[in-house]
Formats: sequence, structure tokens, C-alpha cells
Amino acid sequence: MPPSPDWPAPTPGRPVDATVRLPGSKSLTNRYLVLAALADEPSRLRRPLRSRDTLLMAEALRRLGASVVDEPSTSDPDGPPDWVVTPLPRPEDGPGTDTAPVDVDCGLAGTVMRFLPAVVAVSGRTAHLHGDPRLHERPVAPLLQALRDLGVHVEDTGGGFPATVHAGPVPTGGAVDLDASASSQFLSGLLLAAPRMRDGLTVRHVGADVPSRPHVAMTVENLRDVGVVVDDSEESVWRVAPGPVGGLDVDVEPDLSNAGPFIAAALATGGTVRVPGWPQHTTQAGDTLRDVLDAMGADVRLDRDGLTVAGDGAVYGVDVDLHDAGEVTPTVAGLAALAVSPSRLRGIGHLRGHETDRLQALADEINRLGGDVEVLEDGLRISPRPLHGGRWLSYADHRMATTGALVGLAVPGVVVEDVATTAKTLPDFVGMWTAMLAGDGV
Repeated sequence: MPPSPDWPAPTPGRPVDATVRLPGSKSLTNRYLVLAALADEPSRLRRPLRSRDTLLMAEALRRLGASVVDEPSTSDPDGPPDWVVTPLPRPEDGPGTDTAPVDVDCGLAGTVMRFLPAVVAVSGRTAHLHGDPRLHERPVAPLLQALRDLGVHVEDTGGGFPATVHAGPVPTGGAVDLDASASSQFLSGLLLAAPRMRDGLTVRHVGADVPSRPHVAMTVENLRDVGVVVDDSEESVWRVAPGPVGGLDVDVEPDLSNAGPFIAAALATGGTVRVPGWPQHTTQAGDTLRDVLDAMGADVRLDRDGLTVAGDGAVYGVDVDLHDAGEVTPTVAGLAALAVSPSRLRGIGHLRGHETDRLQALADEINRLGGDVEVLEDGLRISPRPLHGGRWLSYADHRMATTGALVGLAVPGVVVEDVATTAKTLPDFVGMWTAMLAGDGV
């Protein structure tokens, strides 16, 4: 995908006052798609996110034999269509209409890269998995090795992608050790496919602490939602029983991590941003932003109508451990660069393996504008300095691009390179950003 033209980030010069309606969660949409493809009956997903990452997942599942089609919404006739998913053929029911090897493009999507190998293993198909050049640098070896330990024939390139998962008997399952310290998605990928293994699966995490644990909790909750029995009562051990996987009929929550730059805009401009539909209870890691923005000086209120974030023009530094919510780091770092006091962001060394090395990228781009950011072993130290305009590189990373837009709210002359990379998880970021600054109900 060629880079898009540079985009001058708007600097409104006045407080933002807007209502922002967010599309569905990427993390939930891709988990629901996988569970729907492995289910015993069709599923309906309402208000799913349609972005590059989720469209890649839907297409991958189609290639494996599932059906993912648009149907008019049954809950909102004027809203976006639902996704209706007909499951994959079951290998034990005999070969499907097409058993030829399939080619699967995972783009730059970690969820697609790390959820699909186990799905392929229980599908009875052979699939060659690949993606964007940066995807081939992202960690996946522990997951592929765990599949080999379960008897799956996997060929890879130096421990990573491209990789081919070969057709064979559905894995027996049983028990496997996995080092998920580089990504919680290794663990989620195995758990999602586990109920389709003959004996279920017990996964024991070995290694340093699992990052982004709320995403594992999300996977467990989603499995239980479709009737799968999961025992996570023992520390770092997950036991998934074999058995039926029910169909889904579900509304996808708004994406709370994608909300980050929008609600942070209230603090950066001294304005107010409202997000309807913010859930009262959620497993999304992005919900952490409520506490972080409060600590940075925002007035944060959650009620039955949604979330309201208001700023008074001052941004304060914060010392915070983001190990469980690393995906919000770019937003927090962008705000910290505008703060009047220093910040320390901890527990996020694993971000070096995301769409780019986010720690180095954030330091480089903020420092390019005159900031003072030091990369530490486990995070960032950000000290206040006056910023100036300049070109902000996105590194084909959606969250780097949105952070450039956030900094540009307070710093005239910021130009974001390749803002279209935001389509990875947010299909119309520029349109939503422009509408927010205009005070429209996005």
C-alpha cells in the first residue's frame, strides 16, 4: 500500500466541543469473527468495525470456507449493515467443496497474524500466511512452536512470517507451554481455537509477565459468551474444554482505544468531547484512558449517556504503568509532550514489536518537533519543552498517525505523513477529526 500524501494537522486555536460516535472495536470484531467461523450455527455481528484489519480477517475466513456477508441491520434500519457469518465446514464432516491450499494476506494486523494459524490448524485446510514487510518482523515464533508441539505441521521463515500451516488431523489438544511475554495475542490465538481440539486445551504461560492482559480477559469472556467452558482460576494457566461453540448475536462495543486521540483532544484544547455508548463495564484495555486522562488534568464523567471528557487548558505529566494497556501509549505520550510537568510511561517495552518500534518512533517524532523524550528499557521519559511545527512520520502505524494529529491540535505546522494508514483500524479518521473540530456530531 503506497503512502498517502502528507496531511497538515489542523490547529483550531479554540476549545473543541463535539460529540464523537465511534465505530466498533477492532479487538472485539476480530475475536467475534473467529468465534463465528468456528461456531456450530450462523452468527450476526451488529455494528462491526469495517477497517483494513477486520476486512483482512473476514477475507481470510472466507478463503478458509466461511461466509461473511452484509445484511441490513435488524436493530437500526438506517445504520450500517450487520455481518452475518456462516461457519467453516467441520473437517470431521468430510471435505468441503474446496480443499485446495489458500493464500492469506494478513496485512499488518497482529490479530490476523496471530489468530489465524490455530484457526487453520482446526480447519483441515492448508494456508500460506503472509503480510506487509513489517508484519514479517513482528514476533510470532512462540505461537508457531506451540502449534508444532500440538502436532501441527508448520513451515516458517526464520521463526516468523511468511508461514504455511499444513492440512492434517484436527489437533488432539491436551496441554502446551507458551511464552506469551512478547504478545498476549499468542495466547488468545490458541484459546479461540481450543474448543475445536478433540481434548480441548490447557495453555500454561511460561516466561515474563503477559502484556495487555485485559485482551486475554476479553478472549475468555468472549469464549464464555458462546458457551465454551474456560477455567482461568490458576495463575498463568488457562483450561478450555472441548465442546459446542454457540452462534453469536451481538452488538460490537465502540473501540475505546480508537477513542484515545478524540477524548485527548478535549484536554489538549481545553474543550469538551462526548462519546455516546461508552460501556459501563468492559474488557477493552482502552477504558484505562479514563483514569489516565483524569490524572493528567481532565474532568472525566461516565454516565448512562456515555463518556464526557473536559479540559481547562492545562495538561499535567503523569507517572503511569501502561503494561496492560500498551495500545494507548501513543495517545498518552502525545499528551505528555504538551504537558507542563514531566511524565514517565512504564511497563511498555513490548511496544518495540508492534506495527513499528513505537517507543523509538514516539521519541524520534516528538524530539523532531523540539521535544525531550528519552527511551528507557521499559518505557519513555518525557520532559516539557516548547514544540514547533514539522513533518511527523507515521511509520505505517495507525496510532503514530493519530498521535501526530493530536500534537498538531496545540502545535501549529505539524504535517502528518501517510495519514491514510489510520484506515488500519479507523476507516475515516480525517473526516471524523475534521467534523470534531467543526463541532459536528460525528
